[in-house]
Amino acid sequence: MQTKGRRGTKAILIGQDDLSIGDLVTIARHSAKVRLAKTAQDRIHRARALIEKWVQEGKIIYGITTGFGALSDVNISKKDLGRLQKNILMSHAAGVGDPLGEEIVRAIMVIRINDLSKGYSGIRYETIQHLLGLLNGGVCPVVPEKGSVGASGDLAPTAHLGLVLIGQGEAFYRAKRMSGKKALAAIGLSPLRFEAGEGLALINGTQVMTAIAALVIHDAVRLSKMADIACAMSLEVLMGSGAEFDPRIHRVRPHQGQSAAADNMLRITKNSEIIHSHEHCSRIQDAYTLRCSPQIHGASKDALTHVKHIVETEINSTTTNPLVFPETEDFLLGGNFHGQPIALATDYLAMAIAELGNVSERRVERLVNPQLSELPAFLVRKGGLNSGYMIAQYTAAALVSENKVLCHPASIDSIPTSANKEDHVSMGTISARKCRSILDNTEYVIAVELLCAAQAMDLLPQSTSYESGEGTREAYKAIREKISFLDKDRILSGDIETMVALLRNEEIVRRVEGAVGELK
Repeated sequence: MQTKGRRGTKAILIGQDDLSIGDLVTIARHSAKVRLAKTAQDRIHRARALIEKWVQEGKIIYGITTGFGALSDVNISKKDLGRLQKNILMSHAAGVGDPLGEEIVRAIMVIRINDLSKGYSGIRYETIQHLLGLLNGGVCPVVPEKGSVGASGDLAPTAHLGLVLIGQGEAFYRAKRMSGKKALAAIGLSPLRFEAGEGLALINGTQVMTAIAALVIHDAVRLSKMADIACAMSLEVLMGSGAEFDPRIHRVRPHQGQSAAADNMLRITKNSEIIHSHEHCSRIQDAYTLRCSPQIHGASKDALTHVKHIVETEINSTTTNPLVFPETEDFLLGGNFHGQPIALATDYLAMAIAELGNVSERRVERLVNPQLSELPAFLVRKGGLNSGYMIAQYTAAALVSENKVLCHPASIDSIPTSANKEDHVSMGTISARKCRSILDNTEYVIAVELLCAAQAMDLLPQSTSYESGEGTREAYKAIREKISFLDKDRILSGDIETMVALLRNEEIVRRVEGAVGELK
């Protein structure tokens, strides 16, 4: 939910309504401010009051008055409860590797705040306010990308995030890497002194894998539209048939994604004189990469719909342990921190995205191969002297091959941890991270297809001065405004990067949708 903040900027309210993936992206990528709903404050205070009451009564509560994991049978004295919560952050901050990107860390903080706002963790309101301060103040904790097994949540990475709240660890602020203490001071905050249960409440959850998954699913929806645009362009220049988009075909096999893909490509190629120019040629059927494109793209669209539902459910869940229930003045120990839902979903999503790349690369091969396209070899004049898009196809082939390795599911693996107390883990964060890599690779593959399709459009015989479809025409214009026709060999990596930028900033999608309506 968005409300007007200071100076007319939009602030997103957390703790009242469900948070959407769109809201999350707006905060993570576009630095929208966040406010906590009054109703959330009340829930947080009620749960915290119970924690303090139970501590005074000497109640034994896992992770609050006891050790963690296999050390849960060790009771901790009242005087050491604050130290216990500081220790959990220091001991669990064992991550390695490159830092996660700023947008991912911001998304993690948003999802963590949303979880804590539900009032089941028993954390203090002051601590949540400090986390909000980091987010709104532009402080990005340094969070190593590797070290989570996906249960009991994303312990190692979220421990690194939590360290900054107590003035330890490291953070980025205004593009400079500094100590957590300096980062807090830069936005006018002092280090916190944790009280009973707070360190555990900050690290026990699935926020890292969910944040990565949410950003991937947002980008994958856009990529799915781009795959339809690229395919429509390739179909035109390969003299394919528009018959495969006929809604009657898809009505008798009514998968929603398949029908959506067919409808998208039907509208993108609407009024294509190129397609109509060869309606009575001798070719009986198109190759599968063209003829079955609605079925292939559509299956990936259905996967995206399924995974989006799971991710949005997780964004709006509480995944900590123990859970405090103020209405019954009770707490329960459970396993909501287990990342299996996200692990399975992102493994599935990885395959769905990779298939968009697989079929795109095969269309690239048809475009550059003169035996299949009837166009100049590798889409360049004076072949031999010029190699044209020959190696661009190699790049696409390398990327889809890498994707096949990355598609091996992480969720089928499990290594027991914490002296076998935690004897089944999800590896969900590994799954989400490799899914992100597959998305990046596939964006480049589809960028290569778009480059080749635009080049092929310019190489169609001059005698066939037919107009392309209403959507493909806009896509072609958007490409040519940034990338010129390849009349002779030049360094292609720059063209590919420019095309990926066009894909990621949604310029091509906006132009096409302006001509044919919103794509599904």
